[in-house]
Amino acid sequence: MADRQKSVERFSFPQEPIDRLVKPINQFLHVEAASGIVLLLCAVAALAAANSAIAEAYLGFWKTPIGVAVGDFELRHSLKHWINDGLMAVFFFVIGLEVKRELVLGELQDIRRAALPLAAALGGMLLPASIYLASQFGETGQRGWGIPMATDIAFVVGCMAVLGRRVPSALRIVLLSLAIIDDIGAILVIAFGYTESIHWIWLTAGIAGIGLVCIMQRLGIRSMGMYTLLGVLIWLGFHESGIHATIAGVVLGLMTPARAYLERGTGKELLKRASEFIHGGSWEKEPDRAAEISRYRRATRETISPLEYLIHVLHPWVAFFIMPVFALANAGVPFQAADAASPVALAVIAGLAVGKPAGILILCWLALKTGLARLPAGVTWRHLAGGGFLAGIGFTMALFIAGLAFADETLLRSAKVGVLVGSLTSAVVGMAVLATSPVSLAATQTGPVHGSEP
Repeated sequence: MADRQKSVERFSFPQEPIDRLVKPINQFLHVEAASGIVLLLCAVAALAAANSAIAEAYLGFWKTPIGVAVGDFELRHSLKHWINDGLMAVFFFVIGLEVKRELVLGELQDIRRAALPLAAALGGMLLPASIYLASQFGETGQRGWGIPMATDIAFVVGCMAVLGRRVPSALRIVLLSLAIIDDIGAILVIAFGYTESIHWIWLTAGIAGIGLVCIMQRLGIRSMGMYTLLGVLIWLGFHESGIHATIAGVVLGLMTPARAYLERGTGKELLKRASEFIHGGSWEKEPDRAAEISRYRRATRETISPLEYLIHVLHPWVAFFIMPVFALANAGVPFQAADAASPVALAVIAGLAVGKPAGILILCWLALKTGLARLPAGVTWRHLAGGGFLAGIGFTMALFIAGLAFADETLLRSAKVGVLVGSLTSAVVGMAVLATSPVSLAATQTGPVHGSEP
């Protein structure tokens, strides 16, 4: 039996010609900074196209109408709308999954360990919004107060990967947890800050769909196909209700089970039985081998939670397709240098590049002084300052909220320019601060927190 297990461990699929092409791509996709690199390249490409001779054709492409009609019901929107409301619903679904994972299995399940990133996230949301409102209150740009509150984790992870050992492991955990809490805040901002009118019949249908998901889970229905179909109908209900459709993705992500259906250790027994079945003398005479293999395949998948499985399957699609396509559709801003000096742009820049790091440091200081949190081992105030600036990279979510906040093209362009300039400034300053920080052994290892005082 031991020899058989070793042979299974050494097993690999036959190599095909396509594998020579796919292998380098797979290796790239597993580089920590890869998604940030792809996102940056798409943003640069969009900016270049929008400020070139092909600008009219490029911007017009995203306005291409696409839709379906069933009887009197018609669902027709621009390509950009389908990306922002359709594809981004999957993005928010994955955010919901990651929030659920952190709350149930990760750093946020322990209030003592979650206190510092929670304080940092609150400061990083409240102060930027306050700075923005202080300059735009009563003005036409007031609705953009939620723009500088967000953090783009893809770019932050990319910057940390480039810096390598200069970023303490504990700081990485704090920033990742902060980004998760930021996402929760952004979801609430979208739900309550940018919903104008509600069509209650459609909303009731969406909520009924969520209730049906609960009933299906109680009944033990495990078919992902059925949940996917129902998820599309729930998305439609929210989309037509006036509440942004991406909220449906978040809700479904939070409802995804975080525990495996089969107990730990079951996989080993399944592997043993499958091996005995396949290598047994009755294999060739088995009348329904396909059904038996299908049963083993399903049982094997059930040894991990739906949450873990879906994150594994969807994360590459979000990181390397949905977010880059979103950047191509939304980062293409035709602008002049003077646009960066517009009131809305300056308010966004101030919120991201000043409000984010200042809010994070102030709330962290209060949390440490009051004893609610402790500074992680190897993390200094210089590290927190550098991390605070990196958190000011608000690209994806900030552009998304800008699109919700402004229908006026001039205000939207100003807001997008502010996001780009503010995010770039935050990235450069944050990387400079962390690159010049001393490296210690404790800083590069994840260990227990200690009671350091500021």
